[in-house]
Amino acid sequence: MTTRTDTPPRRSSRLRHILSATLTCAILMAPAAQAFDTRATSAWVLDQTTGTVLLSKNAEVPLPPASMSKLMTLYMLFDALKRGAVTMDTTFPVSARARAMGGSTMFLNELDRPSVRELILGIIVNSGNDACVVVAEGLSPTGTEDGFAALMTQRARDMGMNDTTLANASGWPNPQHRMSMHDLGILAQRLIEDFPDYYAFFNEREYDYKGRAPANRFNRNPLFQLDIGADGLKTGHTQEAGFGLVGSAAQGGRRVIFVISGMETDRVRAEESAAIVNWAFRQFAERTVAQAGQVITEAEVWRGNQPKVGLVPETDVKVLLPILTSDQVDAEVVHKGPINAPVAKGDVLGEMILKREGLEPLHIPLLADRDVPLGGFTTRVLTTSKVLIDRFIQPQPATTGGES
Repeated sequence: MTTRTDTPPRRSSRLRHILSATLTCAILMAPAAQAFDTRATSAWVLDQTTGTVLLSKNAEVPLPPASMSKLMTLYMLFDALKRGAVTMDTTFPVSARARAMGGSTMFLNELDRPSVRELILGIIVNSGNDACVVVAEGLSPTGTEDGFAALMTQRARDMGMNDTTLANASGWPNPQHRMSMHDLGILAQRLIEDFPDYYAFFNEREYDYKGRAPANRFNRNPLFQLDIGADGLKTGHTQEAGFGLVGSAAQGGRRVIFVISGMETDRVRAEESAAIVNWAFRQFAERTVAQAGQVITEAEVWRGNQPKVGLVPETDVKVLLPILTSDQVDAEVVHKGPINAPVAKGDVLGEMILKREGLEPLHIPLLADRDVPLGGFTTRVLTTSKVLIDRFIQPQPATTGGES
């Protein structure tokens, strides 16, 4: 474990002492954990609690998302609720175009005036294509599904979903309708974090609008049949896309989000989903390697009334580690130095980089643990004099003569 500044890197025994003792106790000494071999053609798995990507397979490839893209329609509807543009009791008209939608539906007709609450349930539980069109036409700036699709695409890009282009609200097959599994994972994470008051809708198991769809009243999420903490989000299936699922489950204070696509049957989708959840929770463990406010290392301060300032994490540093690993976490602190005074407590002065086998590095910001005001006149003079003396006596690199 090292501390790196603008000057040549130097070993930090303090950092090694702080982190090594914690990690040595946290990690079992055994063969390295193996990556999950998924049957999905494209997959993305995230430990949301620590922000750790556990698996990424063809996750950046734009693919037909089928009904999983209904999550974006729901995001827009939840956003309208949060902004107060609509309420749960707001009703929308049903157009002939919505009524004519095929595939999974709520069996709406032009005489219906479904409420926002009913439409949410119709989309999540029944996977209603008709409900999606009703929402699209009701929220679209142009009153059309095309206008709503353009609005959703722009919102997706604003959210960092750069591999998403939406042509409709339901996921109906269209060559222009594409999302990557990574983008669907981002969307799932945003739904959970941005709308905690509405997320419980994804855990609804049964809904039948006015008794019209008894055969289509059950939520298709295959994980609901298992006691593994699953509580969302959305299945999808078309001939082109295969069977897919955007899923999430919570166990023991951790939450895992996963997206899979390209399954050949709904049975394989169910098996693969359960296997991913089991692997994510059983093969990784969350460990605290540093406490909030704990001094990880110290940085020199230029012309301050104190020569150094402590660098600390703002919150507890928790990392996810494979439970079967023979390697410790490789930690390095990087900061600029010396740091110019004055320094205010809480200033971000550097970062701690934690590297784990098979997982992406974690970058933890490090903050000043106290104020370091500018030193007095004498301090500034002495500091400047010391630097000038050091530069004067420092050996100069040899030069080699050459032709002019």
